[in-house]
Amino acid sequence: MRRIQSTYQFLSGPDEADRNRQTSPTRGPSDTEILDAFSQAVVGVVRDVSPAVIRVTGDGRGSGSGFLITPDGYAITNSHVVHGRNKMTAETNEGDSVEAEVIGDDPATDIALLRLTSRDLPYTEFGDSEALCVGQLVIAIGNPLGLQSSVTTGVVSALGRAMRSQEGRLIEEMIQHAAPINPGNSGGPLVDSHGRVVGVNTAIIAMAQGLGFAVPSKTARWVTTEILAHGHVRRRQLGVVATVRRLPRHKVREFDLLSDQVVQVLKVAADSVAERAGIRAGDLVTSINGRITASVDDVHRLLELIPRDTQVDITVIRSGTKFEIPLNWQSYQ
Repeated sequence: MRRIQSTYQFLSGPDEADRNRQTSPTRGPSDTEILDAFSQAVVGVVRDVSPAVIRVTGDGRGSGSGFLITPDGYAITNSHVVHGRNKMTAETNEGDSVEAEVIGDDPATDIALLRLTSRDLPYTEFGDSEALCVGQLVIAIGNPLGLQSSVTTGVVSALGRAMRSQEGRLIEEMIQHAAPINPGNSGGPLVDSHGRVVGVNTAIIAMAQGLGFAVPSKTARWVTTEILAHGHVRRRQLGVVATVRRLPRHKVREFDLLSDQVVQVLKVAADSVAERAGIRAGDLVTSINGRITASVDDVHRLLELIPRDTQVDITVIRSGTKFEIPLNWQSYQ
């Protein structure tokens, strides 16, 4: 009986060695191989990106980081690194000190554009910050506490964060990441595993660990384009002073509102877009182009999102009546 079974197995099936090869799982990469691959990815990024990272100083008042985006000397840093100055000094990865002119400064997004007085420089490329995923590897390169070309790694911790700029505007779509950064990293690049810039490191939370924030590359690219084309970032300005007001429930039902918070106009600047369009002090702004305005931040965001050649319809409540005020920005330029 055993002999027959053994013969059957030998004739119709694989031998024991073959069976073991078929039934044992395919061996995956070892921990060492995974770490080696991770290390090689970081080493490759640092090799490619570090030459384009600069140290930015001005008048001896602290320093920050930046990175070149064109071979003819254009570089990005933070607005709070520039701090209103027109001239800065940039130190390259090779140790050369080069004068840098501030071409444009946008405190609302904490982005500034410099131009170094040198040519044929190494430079970086922008990546797509909108394609980032939570958990994705990112690498921060900069000059923390003046220590040139320091490299840290981490992951994208969260997307879509919001943070106040120094002038009070809300910077949206911020990238939260776990690559350790310190004072001096400001303005340096946050890059993906392909060496593409996906963010501009801008802030940390004091007394916390692993909580870094970067302005997304999409915003940095837009600000750079605006500065190069127009010398500044063009933003719609209504010309009003406003605050948030909460309405009683019966008013919310009466006007069929989706939020009990509206934006109340306190003051209208003379000869402003708002005054010419007919907006008055006391008006309650409930929406812009059908989008709810429950805060002043909502107004800022919607005015930036709506294309400049698109009419803006501002819905207001005045003297117990809700109506729209059409506003064509082109006619007020």
